Amino acid sequence: MPAKSVAAPGASGGKYKADAAQKRIQSRSSKAGLQFPVGRVHRYLKRHTKSATRVGAKAAVYTAAVLEYLVAEVLELSGNAARDLKSKRISPRHLQLAIRGDDELDLLVKATIAGGGVIPHIHKQLLEKGSKKSS
Repeated sequence: MPAKSVAAPGASGGKYKADAAQKRIQSRSSKAGLQFPVGRVHRYLKRHTKSATRVGAKAAVYTAAVLEYLVAEVLELSGNAARDLKSKRISPRHLQLAIRGDDELDLLVKATIAGGGVIPHIHKQLLEKGSKKSS
């Protein structure tokens, strides 16, 4: 019985690649350069849409990127507010001051922030421009 010649993996055709075993698995978040989980966002989008609609892969990446940008913006502004008030920890008050101080975020977020307090504001007509005394 003649011996069969066994070719080394990858020597003949097929899908085997020598570098495939050494290549690390990359998440979709790392491929897109994001911190937010693209796979989880995709799962949530599929779960909360109607059953007949399909969700594309790029939609999940785009949604995760938008969410990451908005969170980074709010964290930066609230971190600045915390630093201005000489605090090392961001509180709901700092979030409130940051969101209400920015015009675009104020339009976007209409919710009441628990523990946020109120924004200091005095109407112009209530401020005295100077005491006017008639003699």
